Amino acid sequence: MTKMKKISICIPCYNEETNVVIAYHSLTRVMKKLKNYDYEFIFVDNGSFDKTKQLINKIASKDKKVKGIFLSRNFGPESSGHAAYDHAIGDAIVGIPADLQEPSEMIPKFIKKWEQGYNVVLGVYKKTSDNLMMKSIRKLYYLIQKKISFIDIPADSTGFGLFDRKVLLAMRKLPEKYRFGRGILSWVGFKRAFISYERKKRLYGKSSYNFFDYLHHAERGLFGFSYFLLDLMVYGGFFLTFVSFLFITGYLYWVIVFGNPIQASIPLMLAIFFFGGILLLAISILGKYIQVIVEETKARPMYIVESTTNIKDGKISR
Repeated sequence: MTKMKKISICIPCYNEETNVVIAYHSLTRVMKKLKNYDYEFIFVDNGSFDKTKQLINKIASKDKKVKGIFLSRNFGPESSGHAAYDHAIGDAIVGIPADLQEPSEMIPKFIKKWEQGYNVVLGVYKKTSDNLMMKSIRKLYYLIQKKISFIDIPADSTGFGLFDRKVLLAMRKLPEKYRFGRGILSWVGFKRAFISYERKKRLYGKSSYNFFDYLHHAERGLFGFSYFLLDLMVYGGFFLTFVSFLFITGYLYWVIVFGNPIQASIPLMLAIFFFGGILLLAISILGKYIQVIVEETKARPMYIVESTTNIKDGKISR
């Protein structure tokens, strides 16, 4: 008899006590309809301070297909996803948040595409419940990312989708800790497909993400997969130096021929503020790239596992 393929459903959680049980039942209904596949659920609690951990343990005590990984604190949104990936044993891996804004009913469609030979199948949302300002910011970010990045990171994708074990093993080879998951997934390559869906409104609870969290997450994509800002500093520096040289040459000529035409200090003050602002911006950009280097050289793990449930070896991965 041919062994059934296993699908690892990875579910990051942070303060999701109102959603984790609903997510479990929703995903169970979907997976039980797929008679030709085995599955496992990997819930990763990223340092929640509500009842998320207790609920995951309660579910896992009744269903051995459910694995629980509990991090020692909140290590950021990328860490919980990668903790699940590091412990996944399936032939294909599906990432879906516990709030179920991404519909679990999409999973059979992802698997169908996977069986057609695609190594990566990503969901791309065509409609979302975000307000107009957030939609505009997202659109602007994806536009900038597409223009300046050296890889093609899909727009309007949260990382919700499926990738096979070959892709997972390739991602595990990458040692970096300052991670942007969608960028990593694009960087490793492989044959990919996209399926559109409508992103649902969050039913219960409140998102722990605020504007600044989105901003910090966006930085990972910009500074991790683009050197455009450094190139801009180099070419901008050459341009300003050239223009300054022309101005100084012209000014000296004017002084020699006609005398000093500038008696006020305002133009000098404006020039100081202008070039000072450019210099400060350039130093800040360099600082961000240095921050990435410092994070990598520390060689700290992405996460630390405090405890696990239904994982035999209880191993702690990177």
